[in-house]
Amino acid sequence: MNLRPDPTFYPSPRMAMEAPAETLAFTLMLSPDGAQPDGLAVVDVDPKSPTFGQIVHQVIMPNTGDEFHHFGWNACSSSLSPLSGHAFLERRYLIIPGIRSSRIYVIDVKEPLKAKIHKIIEPEEVFDKTGYSRPHTIHCGPEGIYVSTLGGGGEDGTDGPPGIFIMDCETFEILGRYEMDRGAQDKHYDFWWNLPRDYMVSSEWGLPPQFENGIVAEDLLANKYGHSIHFWNLRARKNVQTIDLGANHQMALEIRPAHDPAKDYGFCGVVVDTTNLQGAIFTWWQKEDGTFDAKKVLTIDPRPEDPANLPPLLQGFGAVPPLVTDIDLSLDDKYLYVACWGLGEMHQYDVTDPMKPALAGKVELGGIARGAAHPNGKPFVYGPQMVEISRDGKRVYWTNSLYSTWDDQFYPGEDGGQMVMAHVGENGGLTLDPDFYVEFPKGYRSHQIRLEGGDCSTDSFCYPNT
Repeated sequence: MNLRPDPTFYPSPRMAMEAPAETLAFTLMLSPDGAQPDGLAVVDVDPKSPTFGQIVHQVIMPNTGDEFHHFGWNACSSSLSPLSGHAFLERRYLIIPGIRSSRIYVIDVKEPLKAKIHKIIEPEEVFDKTGYSRPHTIHCGPEGIYVSTLGGGGEDGTDGPPGIFIMDCETFEILGRYEMDRGAQDKHYDFWWNLPRDYMVSSEWGLPPQFENGIVAEDLLANKYGHSIHFWNLRARKNVQTIDLGANHQMALEIRPAHDPAKDYGFCGVVVDTTNLQGAIFTWWQKEDGTFDAKKVLTIDPRPEDPANLPPLLQGFGAVPPLVTDIDLSLDDKYLYVACWGLGEMHQYDVTDPMKPALAGKVELGGIARGAAHPNGKPFVYGPQMVEISRDGKRVYWTNSLYSTWDDQFYPGEDGGQMVMAHVGENGGLTLDPDFYVEFPKGYRSHQIRLEGGDCSTDSFCYPNT
């Protein structure tokens, strides 16, 4: 514990944007067939370094079959909240859950080039103390480390709904479930909050039988995946409102509230509209009476394609859906980045007016039946997936793997892991850096990224910009 707050914590997003540029990134390495353990790669992202764009350290886990997916910090700018009582923590540990094994690793990255395992929480402890399984998203918050799950109890994770549990941010002991009253919520995926306004928003993917062995086409066409977002009183741990985005809006995934807590809106990405294969972005906002509303503000069309060029799953449609699998918002709340994993495109939208997103930039890389190469001529397998934005908003990083069984369904016969970076123009626009191209070791795919010193997808700020 520090005697003063960690210097990488910032009260407001504007102050965070003025922080030093990142020099290292931490990226998950997934072994899709479980033949080798998953791992954590430390990547040099300093353009002045002789090892720029290279993996400079790896932490390989002692178990196989974990299926790393999302991860996050033990502490972040939310620690500066007067309600937290944790202002003197270090942003030192990465919490990495295995979505398939339900095992959790705590990695000490105080010395990034000597990063090592600090603690392992076995799945039995997760089951016993929470009744949940398949831990997924990590957010550091005012009460500790919040962990969302995709499964309930029982072998297939359908014995009761999934939810959120909380871990102690110093000892990493599991404290218990978050929810006091979950209301209509019976599936889970992402969550995030506005600390001063004291509310949380959560979203839905599907239950383990709907994703672990690949997408279930019958369930998708019957609109049985998640399509609602839930609003919670954060401190009371109570679901106060649920908004159904429409059953055709299947898989309401990433939640991205405005970083400036004085703003009362945020975004949610929807993977696919089953009526037309479009991807969609919804904007949600808090009204004057304290209730919430949501509106579809952006659609992305599928691309027609010869069925002979498509994977079996899509041949009957004769088109490539965008498959909006991740979104991320710059710290100044100006640009929303939308990963179209199916099309092989990264979109940049100006969301200065959150009700009228305007396309400001686009990069083509990978993609179903397209396979657009990197500017250096090397391949990018699958499509743009997990997105991370530098704090100053000038660089955007992304990787390529969605989930092992889904990779194999939508991109049969392909394999590999890459990480790339694009520069953001002064007035918008995206340009891939031809010299930054990370190829992961054979047998590994790349997933989520976390930047040294924090990034736009981990920090929750306590004070408005001035």
